[in-house]
Amino acid sequence: MANTLKIKDLHVSVDDKEILKGVSLIVNEGEVHALMGPNGNGKSTLLQTIMGHPKYIVTKGSIYFNDQDVLAMTVDQRAKVGLFLGMQNPQEISGVTNSDFLKAAINARRETPISLFAFYKEMEGNIKKLKMKDDLAHRFVNDGFSGGEKKRNEILQMMVLKPKIAMLDEIDSGLDVDAIKLVADSILEAKEKENMGLIIVSHYDRFFSIIKPTHAHVIVDGKIVVEGDNELVEKIDSDGYDWLYQELQIHPRVEEKPLVFSLGTCALNPRS
Repeated sequence: MANTLKIKDLHVSVDDKEILKGVSLIVNEGEVHALMGPNGNGKSTLLQTIMGHPKYIVTKGSIYFNDQDVLAMTVDQRAKVGLFLGMQNPQEISGVTNSDFLKAAINARRETPISLFAFYKEMEGNIKKLKMKDDLAHRFVNDGFSGGEKKRNEILQMMVLKPKIAMLDEIDSGLDVDAIKLVADSILEAKEKENMGLIIVSHYDRFFSIIKPTHAHVIVDGKIVVEGDNELVEKIDSDGYDWLYQELQIHPRVEEKPLVFSLGTCALNPRS
């Protein structure tokens, strides 16, 4: 059965303020969905809600993954069925090494623990692909990492965990030109290898020009106002959003100070 994420008429509030106002979206395995729009209009809220952030309250609508009710799942359960979020602001976890974190996350989704040899072969192979430091496995998760290292570490987690649907929230921000290409190529390799579905938030055409989305969606004031494919991405890169505002007679929400929360270490949830 093909892996499918279905979002229908989703309304979400934070601190009693409605952010998403009826978002519907279907993402199938192998597809690449670009999620676009001005800052502060609901893109990150959508991804955080799908992953189960407790601050985002669903007031209406549904999210289903392969006919399973995602909204009835805890964060760790969502990760176990194959959902993954590469965060815009990855959290530091002092005292927990990258290897321990990733091995625990892998074993949480397996009936029998992965062998140490197989785990290190997988991890070290992907560390080399991402051109990260050799001692990464023994460093604490994101502790003392640069912004670019944190973003690569999120992609490393995605490559090792092999989710069915991966959501990447501005994973390219803070990367230089060479790193953007390296990360984009690594994402595409993982997508092709695992037939992964992707939802990607980015403001950089350079990133999307490598990824080449199969679908594009623009969110303004908590609603998807226009949809298309890679041609829509290219038009927005060349012309901006003003033509869209005028054509649809809409106004973007003014960006406010972003909320920064941690999802926690869902793979290590003892209640799972």
